[in-house]
Amino acid sequence: MPRPGRQPSVLSGLPPKLSEQLFGNATTVRLDAGQTLFLAGDPGDGCYRIDKGLLKVTMLSQSGGERILAILGPGAIVGELAMLDGLSRSASVVAVRDAELSFISRAKFEECTNRYPEVYKHLVALLASRLRETDSVIAAETFLPLKGRVAVTLLELADHFGEDVGAGRIVIRQKFGQSELAAMAGIARENFNRILADWKRRKLVSRFSGYYCLENPAMLEKEADL
Repeated sequence: MPRPGRQPSVLSGLPPKLSEQLFGNATTVRLDAGQTLFLAGDPGDGCYRIDKGLLKVTMLSQSGGERILAILGPGAIVGELAMLDGLSRSASVVAVRDAELSFISRAKFEECTNRYPEVYKHLVALLASRLRETDSVIAAETFLPLKGRVAVTLLELADHFGEDVGAGRIVIRQKFGQSELAAMAGIARENFNRILADWKRRKLVSRFSGYYCLENPAMLEKEADL
């Protein structure tokens, strides 16, 4: 049975040649882990390409709860939606790890896309991909139980950051805190901790030196298919 949905994943950006055309004369921006790049509602004054590090796209509920919509890695474009519709930022973006980005202003973006109109085609394709991701997240939250959401989140991270260490075990070679993982799965941290504790007892998941290890990915796949 296929998974009803996929959780936020690491999203890529433009083809290398177009990326260089767009960001050839960009300004370098550096962020420390935990530093905010921009907030939802901020003016869309330009867009960024991630060169190093990881960022998260988030939204906050009225009660202050965080929902992580996507994890963005090197090569991903950040803030492109405001370049296309001219509106303010639709979500907040925060550095998960120390990051280095290339920034171009709206004026430079428009100048480049006038010279290379094919950039628009790829940006629209990128936005369509992200919309599909969002649809899948909604499906996961609609159809999957809490354990299924956590399983899908861990499996997605293993897809992007996993290292096979033998005997069917996969280590996620990026450090994520429990609050981050709960926000990716769209559940309360208390529920996440309870599920993870159960899986540790059942030897489905382990954690060492801050890294999560999927001890039995096949069983987690079954949890994701419930």
